[in-house]
Amino acid sequence: MKCRKCGGAAVINMRQHKLALCAEDYLAWLPEQVQRSIEKYEMFSPADKVLVAVSGGKDSLGLWDILARLGYQADGLYIGLGIHGGFGYSDQSRALSQAFAGARGLKLHIVEVEAAYGATIPELAVISNRGHGRPCSVCGLNKRYIMNRVAHDGGYTALVTGHNLDDEVAVLMQNTLNWAGGYLARQAPVLAATRPGLARKAKPLCRIYEREMAAYAIVRGIDYIYDECPHAVGSTTLYYKELLNQLEEKRPGAKLQFYLSFLQAKEAGLFSAAASEPDLHACQRCGQPTTAPGECSFCRLWDKVRAVKGLPTRLPASMLQPHVETEP
Repeated sequence: MKCRKCGGAAVINMRQHKLALCAEDYLAWLPEQVQRSIEKYEMFSPADKVLVAVSGGKDSLGLWDILARLGYQADGLYIGLGIHGGFGYSDQSRALSQAFAGARGLKLHIVEVEAAYGATIPELAVISNRGHGRPCSVCGLNKRYIMNRVAHDGGYTALVTGHNLDDEVAVLMQNTLNWAGGYLARQAPVLAATRPGLARKAKPLCRIYEREMAAYAIVRGIDYIYDECPHAVGSTTLYYKELLNQLEEKRPGAKLQFYLSFLQAKEAGLFSAAASEPDLHACQRCGQPTTAPGECSFCRLWDKVRAVKGLPTRLPASMLQPHVETEP
């Protein structure tokens, strides 16, 4: 197959776009698409300071690479979850993130959950029994807290994540099938910092297919962790991704059409009745915004876990702030 632009050998054929490109043209085309999303949804500007949440995977490292190539002031944040079983997921993902940043002279912030608070994410899940002992629930809670705090306290204009189109439409499908109006109203390429203490959040890859990011990482020579988190096996999100892949195979472009049509419906006011902001207030201990009465879920969760482990509880606000290692 030939590149549609130069006639050379194509490295990727994107049926959804009716476009095949060679390596050189593809490495130019994809950043252009990301830039279009940044501008269209007014995510941030070249003058802004951006924090990229990185996991060692193709999407987050690929996004960081693209933002650096586009000239943005982008630093990285890696959160060590302490998932060491099987192939050493956390150890590999940290090493790959560090190697990526070091090779390009980029700044990487590192927060190790166990060192900061006293337990790994798998331990936290078992002790708290939140999500029936599965780590995903407590993992999400901790990552959201740490990412928001590091971005806000570090003076970053935006916290960006590597959620791609496949991620977005899987969540959209699940919420649509359940008519989860609140979640549908909040799903967007950009979440503004509507309350003090919140960081602005953006998803520059929201219109980029997962396959496109994998091709970018390979062609660009980015070494990334290929395996999913071992605790993701059997997750609902992966199930919906499989269903959507079957649809995409028969109808190329179906995922993108589904997502863009949803955004158009939101803009037209379809979910306006469910779009009311939750009642947020500052946590009495750490000061972060929360809907929970008194103290936030993060503070209460860690009090419980530290008590079970025989560690000091009722940590002061200064101890609840993540300890950040920074590598130039």
